[in-house]
Amino acid sequence: MKKVTVVSSCFNEVENLEQLWERIKAVFAKHPEYGFELIIADNYSTDGSRDLLRKMAAKDKRLKVILNSNNFGHIRSPYNAFLQADGDAVIIMCSDLQEPPEMIERFLEEWEKGTKVVCAVKPESKESPLMFMVRRFYYWLIGKVSDTPQLHNFTGFGLYDKQFVEAIKRFHEPYPYFRGLVAEIGFSRVEVPFIQEKRRFGRSKNNFFTLYDLAMTGFVNHTKLPLRLAVFCGFVLAFLSLLAAFGYLVYKLLYWDTFQLGLAPLVIGLFFFSAVQLIFIGILGEYIGAIWTQVKNKPLAIEEEKINFDK
Repeated sequence: MKKVTVVSSCFNEVENLEQLWERIKAVFAKHPEYGFELIIADNYSTDGSRDLLRKMAAKDKRLKVILNSNNFGHIRSPYNAFLQADGDAVIIMCSDLQEPPEMIERFLEEWEKGTKVVCAVKPESKESPLMFMVRRFYYWLIGKVSDTPQLHNFTGFGLYDKQFVEAIKRFHEPYPYFRGLVAEIGFSRVEVPFIQEKRRFGRSKNNFFTLYDLAMTGFVNHTKLPLRLAVFCGFVLAFLSLLAAFGYLVYKLLYWDTFQLGLAPLVIGLFFFSAVQLIFIGILGEYIGAIWTQVKNKPLAIEEEKINFDK
């Protein structure tokens, strides 16, 4: 019997956890040919999620729970749980039910055809139209500048064969951009479209800073273009400044008594070049920060308690 491991993580999702587990069980009840389990990592919830997970795990040994000792973020905690999955196939999904567990059936169909990676992409979404448009623009932009072709409208929701899981363990990423790793590692892959549902309970834990962090992690990990763009802009701006200086010199020589430079061009030029410098210093800082993260090599998460894992 093939074993399928579903991996999820949560932070203050007490209203969604039971429904998530019941819907996953309902899917596999239709497919008794598979053994299955759910690994869910709690990122130090404060709304009762941890107590609920303990009760649920006590009733069913197929539910494995990792209780983190602190909130280790939306990148490190789920990745830590993913690396502990030992199924023949591993499915990643969020616990907020915006990614429907019923998609698992389609994943299994594609997997049985020999596909190693099944990616759920969302060409449509019931979230805010403005936010969805921003996300689409980001996927388009990183796809243009990345060293490897990236998946569009993909968040990591999908199925991964055990061979892929073994391959990703060789990367030793302390702060991974998972969807970029999926594109970089390769293997036979198929994209399955779905419509992302609205969140029914609770509030999204993502904000501007978490989304910005994820976006910059993608850029830093998969392209050097911003660094090279800084050098290119430096040469171009230096050349344009030289041309402007030469033009002013010629104009002053021709109209020595009447031509006045004024302060406006100097002030505008000073602020413009200062802004450009700050932007590229910030970009350079992002790459230095990524190096700093790699050098420190912190553990992905510290686990306070593990339930239903083999000793």
